[in-house]
Amino acid sequence: MGHPPYSPDLAPNDFFLFPSVKNKLRGQRFSLPEEAIEAFKYPVLKIHLSEWNRCFENWFKPMQKCIDHRGEYFEKQ
Repeated sequence: MGHPPYSPDLAPNDFFLFPSVKNKLRGQRFSLPEEAIEAFKYPVLKIHLSEWNRCFENWFKPMQKCIDHRGEYFEKQ
């Protein structure tokens, strides 16, 4: 089976990391790219190992759905 098309349901950064960090950075403005990078790093480094573990354990559910549907699109249920 070839690589399935990009899906935010299958990308841990899209369904776990970015929403979490986005909420913590909401409303902040940065003058320099380096400021934004530093602000992004702080909440990422504060994510507890157990949260990362839960993220990757939950990741297998949509991955298995993708495999079961042979890479075809499927609706969230």
